[in-house]
Amino acid sequence: MNATIFLTFLLITVSIGVISWYKTRREKANTITGFFLANRSLGFITVGSSLLFANINTVLFVGENELVYTNNMSVIAWGMTSVIAMLVVSEFIMPIYLRTGIATTPDYLEKRYDSSTKKIVSLIFLVNYIVNLLPSVLYGGAVAFNGLFHFSDHYGIDYWTSIWVLVWIMGSIGGLYCILGGLKAIAISDVLLGAAMFTGGILLPWFGLRYLGNGNISEGLAVILSSKTEHMKVIGAAGDAVPFSTIFTGMLLVNLYYWGTEQYTVQQVLGSRNLAVCQKGIALAAFGKVLSPLLINIPGLIAVHMYSSMQNTAEVFPRMVSDVSPALFVGYMAAILFGATFTTFNAGLNSASTLFILNVYKAGQKNEKQLLRIAKRFEIIICLLAMCIAPFIIFAKGGFYNYLQTVGGLFSVPIFTIILVGFLTRKVPPIAAKTGLAFFIVTYGATQVIFDTGIHFLHILAMLFIITCILMLIIGRMYPMKVPYVREMSNVVNVEPWKGRHIYSALLVMAVIAVYVLFTILS
Repeated sequence: MNATIFLTFLLITVSIGVISWYKTRREKANTITGFFLANRSLGFITVGSSLLFANINTVLFVGENELVYTNNMSVIAWGMTSVIAMLVVSEFIMPIYLRTGIATTPDYLEKRYDSSTKKIVSLIFLVNYIVNLLPSVLYGGAVAFNGLFHFSDHYGIDYWTSIWVLVWIMGSIGGLYCILGGLKAIAISDVLLGAAMFTGGILLPWFGLRYLGNGNISEGLAVILSSKTEHMKVIGAAGDAVPFSTIFTGMLLVNLYYWGTEQYTVQQVLGSRNLAVCQKGIALAAFGKVLSPLLINIPGLIAVHMYSSMQNTAEVFPRMVSDVSPALFVGYMAAILFGATFTTFNAGLNSASTLFILNVYKAGQKNEKQLLRIAKRFEIIICLLAMCIAPFIIFAKGGFYNYLQTVGGLFSVPIFTIILVGFLTRKVPPIAAKTGLAFFIVTYGATQVIFDTGIHFLHILAMLFIITCILMLIIGRMYPMKVPYVREMSNVVNVEPWKGRHIYSALLVMAVIAVYVLFTILS
């Protein structure tokens, strides 16, 4: 193992941890609001960085670069449509959350439907975190670190064993950090990692192009533009990883769910000190998503010209980083990858314990200190479960990023569907929400496991979304609520919107269009 790489990684990682501890040492995390929502005191830079790093993790670094290498740049659609979804969420959904004063997204379902709907959805969230989100983040981190540090080669152990060891190391460190610091500590480290990622996003393509051009960046760029240009295609065909048509169906729904409903994402925003800060933070995170292809897509494109074949395509990104970069930068990127892994992992742990304590367990009438102790014990339990499940993702077919999105659809769009119907109607009853959830989950699961429809899973999600909405509206027509729902306001923060949001939204939409136009011309 290269000593320079390891020492650089260690220095940066420890520095971020020390700075985060120093900045939060006087913060009170001994209350429910302090531990889960950072006392609703986060500024827009912290909110934006936390939101971005709750999303950008090794799953994206490893998974999207792998798909660019094996397929093409059509996978960029996940990030670009996220920008549109974030702007919609900022304008229409977050104001509702902040005005109603909720602490978790299922809280809204209790207000709109009933307490049993809230508990059902909370349990669905928890299952999703335990079997899908947390294991995938740990697995992606293990793959990346093995590729950068070559643990399996250096210590003479097989690949499967190295993944197990790395998963347990990262899970243990991430879990400890989350339990000790709460949301505020996670948010501070995200700001530092955001700055580091921006720098890395500029330098890594520069090193890669220089490597391709034998020291000349212009020649490296010429190589990219003159050969294998099919990998630059952003308008995906029917047989590609992301067909272009899916952008307007299931992908948009998944992204609206992720940015507007997913608890571990929304929780980063609910800590905002007011609505204007919330909307500025979302705009900052959206800008980060526009820049993110520099790290999560372009390296895979450069790797196409470096490696004619790879036995394990999941290692495209870490291997490319290791081969083109000086030792100091490899250590620097390793620190970013480690931070991206454990901040998303920690955000998931923190949100899972939030859901459990506030929505499932709290009926026990314990005081806050007892609840916090139980929350931390619960985090330990799900952390251990995630670490046990993560290594088995190696057996997923079609790449683990597709696995993540396909399995995620089982939990995501059904929840978004009942929340959207709740937003738009006043008489649809609780039984409609429960029926809709059951119908959507069972039917989608059947199409992915039992019946081979031949239809892309994102199109299936869109079809089921429409059918479930109609089903819920029919039930609402037949058995309407006797007393129509009236939204109760409980403004715990100032809900005056950000006046400049529309200008920035227009600029971000133009940037997304420009990315597509640029790559379409180049390909």
